[in-house]
Amino acid sequence: MQVLRELQPTKVFQYFEEICNIPHGSGNLDGISSYLEQFAKKRGLFYVRDHTNNIIIVKEATQGYEEVEPIILQGHMDMVAVKKADCDINLEKDSLKLKIDGDFVYAEGTSLGGDDGIAVAYILAIMDSNDISHPRIEAVITTDEEVGMEGATAIDLSMLKAKRMMNIDSEEEGILLTSCAGGAKIDCNIPIEREEKTAIFYRIKVGGLLGGHSGVEINKERGNAIKMLGRVLHRACKEMSIQIAELAGGEKDNAIPREAEAVVLVEATQENRFVELVKEIEEILKNENNTKEKNLYIISEKLGNQNKRILTEESTKRVTEFLMVLPNGIMAMSVDIAGLVETSLNVGILKLEENKMITSSAIRSSIESAKKYLMEQIKVASGLVGGSISIHGEYPGWQYDPDSKLRATMVQVYEEMFGEEPKVEAIHAGLECGIMISKIPGLDCVSFGPNIYDIHTTEERLSISSTERMWNYILEILKRK
Repeated sequence: MQVLRELQPTKVFQYFEEICNIPHGSGNLDGISSYLEQFAKKRGLFYVRDHTNNIIIVKEATQGYEEVEPIILQGHMDMVAVKKADCDINLEKDSLKLKIDGDFVYAEGTSLGGDDGIAVAYILAIMDSNDISHPRIEAVITTDEEVGMEGATAIDLSMLKAKRMMNIDSEEEGILLTSCAGGAKIDCNIPIEREEKTAIFYRIKVGGLLGGHSGVEINKERGNAIKMLGRVLHRACKEMSIQIAELAGGEKDNAIPREAEAVVLVEATQENRFVELVKEIEEILKNENNTKEKNLYIISEKLGNQNKRILTEESTKRVTEFLMVLPNGIMAMSVDIAGLVETSLNVGILKLEENKMITSSAIRSSIESAKKYLMEQIKVASGLVGGSISIHGEYPGWQYDPDSKLRATMVQVYEEMFGEEPKVEAIHAGLECGIMISKIPGLDCVSFGPNIYDIHTTEERLSISSTERMWNYILEILKRK
């Protein structure tokens, strides 16, 4: 049964429904990739399917557009596949149950996959047309974008001719994205030595913080529980003799940590002062974060006399000093786009093993050299206390191009069609555009899309009217010579 058959534009929603009938959660893409391969074969279009299931399909220019610069249309075929607890759909095998509610398409009991199924539907509708004017189109449909942009990282684009690209992977109509952050995960390993002691121990806990995504919410300068705990420990280490037994904080390197705690040895003669010191620093940090973190608390709890393997005094000093100097938060703001964080670092995870302390951080920057500089700073800081670093999950950024011709065209067309100027923005998070630019130097990119709400959730819904407006917008851009 075709639920979307009456919707306009007909072919776009036809292909969107066909996509929704094929399970295509990240990591489960053989079926959707085969579907795209068969689509190209049936129409005699040149295509490439690689070992990671990425698909490239080429459609040559229509009459009169042979000399117009070719263009890449790009999106990803995987979706974040989630369902409600009482939903009996098997997302590995079953079709989605599409429904219409007013202006919205949604999937009953599950996520919809409008991110980024609608891009694939747009592309297929264009590739299947006989009456749309366009230059040579090189469609690039990647895999596993939602789990680390793995397809974009693996794909070979050397056969492409285009130097401009429309990435259809944004979720708010009227916003043209023109820059994104590159990133990396960086682990610092600080060596420690332990000894065994029986003494009085206290637990210090930092909590009540808002946390948030280190790309989306880093500009709000929310408190970092790991850095706050490091501040408490460093102050205590300066004023008295403490030794660390336990350290832990955060859950993910790209999430601003809401809580962190430590267990420390405190000399009996210094207990009162230790409790006072923790209260003093709590008041200091509450004052500094008065409008940002209204529920911040730092507490000390006496655990009593216990036997533990603890860090030596020298290792305690090394650890607390490193936590003090480790960069965190906004490093630089963009001068091209107001309000955009250009470079940042989030210390997201803190843990203590038998012979080392580990911090895991997420670095982001839209300028590749700034990202590398920050990574070097962390390497030097680690080295000063005898530590080392490991880097993984690195991906390139997309630097704002003040002379983008594609952006100028897309702004002009939007104004002509809708009577208002679109917003030109950037995000402090990763997009596949950065990876594509690293493979095609000089590639001129813009990311956009129709209105999709609550993506990656079971409440996800796609606006029908916005889908139609953005379809007409794409066609008008393709017509321009």
